[in-house]
Amino acid sequence: MALGDLMASRFSQSTVLIVPNHHDDSTATAFSSSASAAALNDESDFTSVPHRRDSEFTAASSSSTSGYANAATTMAYLPQTSFFNELRHDAFELELPSGPSDSGLVSKWRPKDKMKTGCVALVLCLNISVDPPDVIKISPCARMECWIDPLSMAPQKALDLIGKSLTSQYERWQPKARYKCQLDPTLEEVKKLCTTCRRYAKSERVLFHYNGHGVPKPTPNGELWVFNKSYTQYIPLPLNDLDSWLKTPSIYVFDCSGAGKVVNSFIELHEWSASNSNGSPRDCIMLAACEAHETLPQSVEFPADVFTACLTTPIKMALRWFCTRSLLRDSFDYSLIDKIPGRPNDRKTLLGELNWIFTAVTDTIAWNVLPHDLFQRLFRQDLLVASLFRNFLLAERIMRSANCTPVSHPTLPPTHQHHMWDAWDMAAELCLSQLPSLVEDPNAEFQPSTFFTEQLTAFEVWLDHGSEHKKPPEQLPIVLQVLLSQCHRFRALVLLGRFLDMGPWAVDLALSVGIFPYVLKLLQTTTPELRQILVFIWTKILALDKSCQVDLVKDGGHIYFMKFLDSLEAYPEQRAMAAFVLAVIVDGHRRGQEACIEDGLSHVCLKHLESSSPNDSQTEPLFLQWLCLCLGKLWEEFPEGKIIGLQGHATSILAPLLSEPQPEVRASAVFALGTLVDVGFDSCRSVGDEECDDDDKFRSEVSIVRSLLSVASDGSPLVRAEVAVALARFAFGHNKHLKSIAAAYWKPQTNSLINSLPSLANIKDTDGGYPKQSQHVAHGGIVSPQIGPLRVGSDNSKVIRDGRVSSSSPLASSGIMHGSPLSDNSSHHSDSGILNDGFSNGAVNNFGPKPLDNALYSQCVLAMCTLAKDPSPRVGNLGRRVLSIIGIEQVVAKPSKPSSVRTSEAIVSPSLARSSSWFDMNGDTGLADPLLGSGGASGTSDRSFLPQSIIYNWSCGHFSKSLLTAPDDSEEILARREEREKIALEHIVKCQHSAVTRLTNPIAKWDIKGTQTVLLQPFSPIVVAADENERIRIWNHEEATLLNSFDNHDFADKGISKLCLVNELDDSLLLAASSDGNIRVWKDYSLRGKQKLATAFSSIHGHKPGVRSRNAVVDWQQQSGYLYSSGEMSSIMQWDLDKEQLVNTIPSLSECSVSALAASQVHGGQFAAGFMDGSVRLYDTRTPEKLVCGLRPHIQRVEKVMGIGFQPGLDPGKLVSASQAGDIQFLDIRNHSSAYLTIEAHRGSLTALAVHRHAPIIASGSAKQLIKVFSLEGDQLGTIRYYPTLMAQKIGSVSCLNFHPYQLLLAAGAADACVCIYADDNTQAK
Repeated sequence: MALGDLMASRFSQSTVLIVPNHHDDSTATAFSSSASAAALNDESDFTSVPHRRDSEFTAASSSSTSGYANAATTMAYLPQTSFFNELRHDAFELELPSGPSDSGLVSKWRPKDKMKTGCVALVLCLNISVDPPDVIKISPCARMECWIDPLSMAPQKALDLIGKSLTSQYERWQPKARYKCQLDPTLEEVKKLCTTCRRYAKSERVLFHYNGHGVPKPTPNGELWVFNKSYTQYIPLPLNDLDSWLKTPSIYVFDCSGAGKVVNSFIELHEWSASNSNGSPRDCIMLAACEAHETLPQSVEFPADVFTACLTTPIKMALRWFCTRSLLRDSFDYSLIDKIPGRPNDRKTLLGELNWIFTAVTDTIAWNVLPHDLFQRLFRQDLLVASLFRNFLLAERIMRSANCTPVSHPTLPPTHQHHMWDAWDMAAELCLSQLPSLVEDPNAEFQPSTFFTEQLTAFEVWLDHGSEHKKPPEQLPIVLQVLLSQCHRFRALVLLGRFLDMGPWAVDLALSVGIFPYVLKLLQTTTPELRQILVFIWTKILALDKSCQVDLVKDGGHIYFMKFLDSLEAYPEQRAMAAFVLAVIVDGHRRGQEACIEDGLSHVCLKHLESSSPNDSQTEPLFLQWLCLCLGKLWEEFPEGKIIGLQGHATSILAPLLSEPQPEVRASAVFALGTLVDVGFDSCRSVGDEECDDDDKFRSEVSIVRSLLSVASDGSPLVRAEVAVALARFAFGHNKHLKSIAAAYWKPQTNSLINSLPSLANIKDTDGGYPKQSQHVAHGGIVSPQIGPLRVGSDNSKVIRDGRVSSSSPLASSGIMHGSPLSDNSSHHSDSGILNDGFSNGAVNNFGPKPLDNALYSQCVLAMCTLAKDPSPRVGNLGRRVLSIIGIEQVVAKPSKPSSVRTSEAIVSPSLARSSSWFDMNGDTGLADPLLGSGGASGTSDRSFLPQSIIYNWSCGHFSKSLLTAPDDSEEILARREEREKIALEHIVKCQHSAVTRLTNPIAKWDIKGTQTVLLQPFSPIVVAADENERIRIWNHEEATLLNSFDNHDFADKGISKLCLVNELDDSLLLAASSDGNIRVWKDYSLRGKQKLATAFSSIHGHKPGVRSRNAVVDWQQQSGYLYSSGEMSSIMQWDLDKEQLVNTIPSLSECSVSALAASQVHGGQFAAGFMDGSVRLYDTRTPEKLVCGLRPHIQRVEKVMGIGFQPGLDPGKLVSASQAGDIQFLDIRNHSSAYLTIEAHRGSLTALAVHRHAPIIASGSAKQLIKVFSLEGDQLGTIRYYPTLMAQKIGSVSCLNFHPYQLLLAAGAADACVCIYADDNTQAK
């Protein structure tokens, strides 16, 4: 059985569905290039339509009716890839993960305080040969006491022998207790016995056993009888005296007729005491032989002390009783029961196995019948109490057969008819049937019982059909017992692992039954086959309850997991579990950290990280993730651990992991690096030119910070959140320097023309170990002051209007401004007196001699500001907390859109301001005045203010989930996908073979102000629209009902430039791209108020000098999982949304900005871009040069490309491009000279273009209130000028157009507050 995460890879091969294509009249020659993944077709008719789906593809046969001999088969892909299904995409923004706990619900399984019965007082009032006056005995009658016939010898000798025998019977259950016996005692002797026992036991439990077979029944008040010195009178023993002598904790056993009276009186006494005092309730347990009105059985088949016999010699009593009721009763020699071979503690012998089975049966009955807290108290707190209560269950079964009901306090429910007794009877019968031959031949081997094998099979059956909502498996205590046996152990552990995998509830049940000491003990075994399953079981336990870390370290258990982690035989997923266990052991546990450092855990983890090659498909990401987390927890707040980590070159080993494809690995590596940052370390404490005290430490921190900055703009909020936490630690340790740098930026300088902070792109790759691709970081975003007004905590700062960097600031001569994409020529004319500025009490002089240090601090401040305006709310909040550490605080912004922004929220707008300097904010932004008073925040010195990392707690959730079974809904998801693929295929065929249609019939209309983008869902009548305030609305257009409405974010900027559906064949997600390049992906977007942000990131890093806003253009490609984005910049960014990582920055090779982007929905990696100068370029990311070709189709009037798209079908070289001038060009890249078809659609006012994915139809919109529909041959199919109203109102300026992917429906949005859906003339309006 595999013991790891058995979930299949997210990436499966695309299913290829071959469908007929529409006619293509092009006579161009065959085009061949690496950009072409599919054969092109020229004029072909298909004679069959697929209705069947094979495992890989469904082929439709075709026959050529044209003059071409060989017609290529055409294909349409329905992508099988699915994205944003990971744990990190589920409510990352909404809730803080808790991780393993060490308190609350999980701690209830652990007995509150283990107890021990330290002293046992045995009081026997037998008065042998004299029967008490209130009992009339039958003849023959039960006489045996402790299996001794008192009448077979002298009374005194019998009394002594019975006393010794009872003592030895109790010692079998608690050999370490002190035993004191009083035979036929007086009141004083009982008092002395009780006080002595309490004095000796101290706070431990005292057991008081009373046998009253030679005295009258207890009085109605529950008083017991003893003797006077001359044995002429019975003397009552008041219960309150007995209680005062024995005190608490105590356990009483009353073996006499009417014993229930004593229990009842004790309860009344304790209740009365509790009502008259505020003391804690008394810990008093009582076992009584019968009810208050009952007399002990006198049948000769029982001993006289049947209750005591059940409690102290259960196996003998149970077998004798079973014999009298079975077919063996006439033929069996009862004396053989005393000759059962073996020892009670040796499970390989007959007696040992019987005892083992009996313990398992009674434990199981108790666990299934008792409330769990009572089970814990009676069966897990005290060994002797547990044994007595197990045996008490037998006493109830046997004595009820004689019409006698044993009584207990606390009261137990009836158990005498529990079906597990049948299993015991079967085991007893098997034993007795073998007994004569075993006694006769001592060398004969006994046949072991099938009891445990059968019970494990029953448990396995439950595992196949049980669940959290069904009755728990009653065999769980038996599984615990089976762990004691080597022959059953492996199977029991595997089944236990399967059970624990069902969820935290199962782990809690297993812990409550008492599994913990058993699996702790098993860590001392060296059996190799148990290692994997034991690691799995401990993973499940520690995922629930962190408190076990103490026990593991105390017993040296961590060494077991370190050896497993270091073994190369185990699978990486299993070694990841060992790393998780070790991470929990050291999490906030100094003793655990010390023990693991001492045994070389840091070296082991670093060794395996170093040996894993980056981006190696064989390396298990989960293993890398937990190696990093384990190291982070090992070093966290543990200086000795950090030193060992740094000595082991941890920074250079962890840095390459920042380019790993899995966000969890990158985030964990950032966490580990962040823990190495010393919060209390100030890089240069000296003044003037003195060197730092600790150069190595300084260099390591520089290296760490450079690594952190390289992923400050990572595509995953999980990673950016960890960067913010790590930078907060750095800011805390380097507070003074960062505050001085921040103050320098915002110091008023009227003559300075330096524009901005330095570029993060200028980070020097000093160590050579950092990935180049991850260095495309946000280096211009700070120019647009989207963080809101700031308050800088420097001593002399005034209200600043011009936020430009001082020419005499340390930045100017540090070299990093020179050549920055944001710097201008004036930055080269800086003053030389950088260290004589004198601001902030000369704080600049403390930076030390290295100019690079100032550059690094500058880059840190920039990264902090970028994080503070992060599109992810959680990351943005962390970023603002980091800024407050260095003395920059936000002022609450005035709402720019009162209708949708909550003014009470003190959230800084991520994209309110549009000016090019930090504080030029009083234009159209609606911001409050910036307040930078002299009493501004000076940063915090309280370490508790530091934000806490969440990656560890969040990652622990993986192990709480089922690792061995797939989710229950996987079949349902597959069935729905197949159904949707079938529907899509049918509609694609209809689209491709549909008659040319006018598509001008309006079937639905809504009034929305300023619609910017619109989207039709493929498999439900739902339309999604977004307005200029980034309000997203979702309607059902058939029922004309609003399903949901929400803000993309709280402070809108310029609207949404693109809406895309992710996973349209499954439960789709909504990708919303804002005009500033920020991407947000929403789950459950159509459920009212239930929408959740799956991820968010900024897709555009760096833009051209002097640019105020970013008109981002974005498109999404489901086949490849790539998102392409660009704007006013000289490159196109390619994001892999599965990795949530920037994988390529493709030079656009144009001086102009990209104004339109279209990704091929058929060929992964292909996309086309239209530019501001009217040029068009086709790219293929699979080729080394990326650019396939460039065209200039719009040559008559050079205006920007407003829309671009791939023509329907599979030809990768056929495009449609529309320019603002109004012309639409049909392009074939095999013909570089010119477009093969031109449509003059509009005159200088084209605003939107839509190309249907499968039907031969396009639509264009104009600012002059006009929509035109064309065929691919250039024929105009229809014109839309008016709304379907009584007054025939003209449509507004068209802002967006979008076709339904699989139907002939067109959604159009206009600037005059209307969204309309058009169909062909045969479709009825809803």
